Parts: sequence; C-alpha cells; structure tokens
Amino acid sequence: MYAALWRTLPGPVLVRVLLLLLLVGLVVVACFEWLFPLVASWLPYDETTVGTDTGGTAYPPFPTPEPS
Repeated sequence: MYAALWRTLPGPVLVRVLLLLLLVGLVVVACFEWLFPLVASWLPYDETTVGTDTGGTAYPPFPTPEPS
C-alpha cells in the first residue's frame, strides 16, 4: 500500500516526502476533528466507577507516633 502511494505521488523525492507529511497531517487532523468524537459517543469510558465503596480500607491507617 505504501509503495503504491509512493509511486502515485508526483515529483522528486523531496516533493514526495513533503506531500506524504502533508497527507499524514491531514489524516491526523481529520481523525481528531471528526472520527474520534464520533466514536467517543459509543465508548463507555466516561464511567469512572471501578467498584462499590464499602467505606473500609484495604490496609489499616498508618500509625502515627504519640506526642511525648
């Protein structure tokens, strides 16, 4: 796929590299502007609860030294 894209681009090597960088930039912008927001509405990542809170801790609190 990349070889076919490379052969399709016009011009010398420097122009091809610049065109490829421009194409990659356009794809990244399109993903962030339209694709990712569209897909984000279907993903359950806005639920931040990991488990139920029982009010207890897994470990006892760190002992503090008593003032003398």
